[in-house]
Amino acid sequence: MSFVKPSLQTRFHIDFDWWRQNENDWHVHLAGLLCAEHKSTFADLKSGSVIDFVDPETAEVRPMDGLQQILLSHCARQPEFVTGQTQLVEGIFRTFLANGNSPLNPSELAERLGRPANTILITISGPRVYKGIRPVHD
Repeated sequence: MSFVKPSLQTRFHIDFDWWRQNENDWHVHLAGLLCAEHKSTFADLKSGSVIDFVDPETAEVRPMDGLQQILLSHCARQPEFVTGQTQLVEGIFRTFLANGNSPLNPSELAERLGRPANTILITISGPRVYKGIRPVHD
């Protein structure tokens, strides 16, 4: 646990380990974000189905939940995945999914969402963790 107060330069990401430990319905929530093309395909995918994911930037191979992988690699990249009407926390969450969960700071999120960076920082750096969005610990 870090006691350093996050700033506009602090990088955040979705901590999927936190998500799995604290949200019983995380798999249901992710399934609800699938695009129409993949909703029927993955309707019967069991929670915990693991595949080998190859990071396109680093070529690192790591195990990843199958639903999480298709969401990161396809569905979250669709133009209607994040819109100007998406609620702030959901927009932040979806932005991380759309960029493959690569860490972003509040200023970068603000550019993508068209929302004030300070509002984003205050929202995701408070004591409550929303949707597993947490600072990256290097």
